[in-house]
Amino acid sequence: MDNPFFTYSPIVRRPPLRLPQGKRIAVWFALNLEHYEYGKPALSLAPFTAGLTPDPLNHGWREYGPRVGVWRLVEIFDGLGLQPTAVINSEVLDRHPAIVEEGVKRGWSWVAHGRNNSTRQTHMTIEEERAYITEVADRIERGTGARPRGWLGPALTASPATNDLLAEIGFRYSLDWGVDDEPFRFDVPAGELISVPYSTELNDIPFYALQGQSGSDFKQALVDQFDRLRAEGETRPRVMGFGLHPFLSGQPYRARYVAEALEHMARFDDVWFTSADAIADWYAGEAR
Repeated sequence: MDNPFFTYSPIVRRPPLRLPQGKRIAVWFALNLEHYEYGKPALSLAPFTAGLTPDPLNHGWREYGPRVGVWRLVEIFDGLGLQPTAVINSEVLDRHPAIVEEGVKRGWSWVAHGRNNSTRQTHMTIEEERAYITEVADRIERGTGARPRGWLGPALTASPATNDLLAEIGFRYSLDWGVDDEPFRFDVPAGELISVPYSTELNDIPFYALQGQSGSDFKQALVDQFDRLRAEGETRPRVMGFGLHPFLSGQPYRARYVAEALEHMARFDDVWFTSADAIADWYAGEAR
């Protein structure tokens, strides 16, 4: 791939990494906590009303997530003894503080996900984007007590300067580039920025909102991905990261499939269930 952000590196020509305690596969999953601005078109269930204000159909669909869907998913995670990585818009701290309170109580890791899911930094100047990223990180730190070390751009968008600014500001890793089954280091002029694997396909937005697939399809994809990566992990450990949105996977008729997929993964004792933070820390120490 011809780009200025990272160097091509075929996985078969790298020294194998070693996961903690000899595990075969590291699994982490994002709980995407997002705010969509009222009156602005966004990801929609029904595009034919997306330009209307108010838009009860689509805005209500998205708002189901913080009101109901997230709590259904949290109950599933708690029941399995698993911790999500909270990928959060900073405005969620003001709009939905109860979610943040429960996450802090449970010790979730926090990844910065921009201000909201209606703002993109793609056309900002470098000075504007630096101030924007810093403002987001500061707000999350004030609200959770922990400064975020990871970044995911809203809708996986970025400017040409995003990676350089993240490294400059002090972020340790980014989730934006889903190009590998192992972490790697971005090419940045100063500091260090790691890519933690986060699948752009194994995410409930493409499955449900873009492709119209079913909950059972999503479960099968999660299981198939896990089984394949775990098998490959016998000789070369892999990292599996995937994303869940409460207004999609938190729907009653879909939540069971998330639970069943996680139950399948939890049957094996050679799996490291962890956070994006922990994967970045492990890689930074392992790959020197």
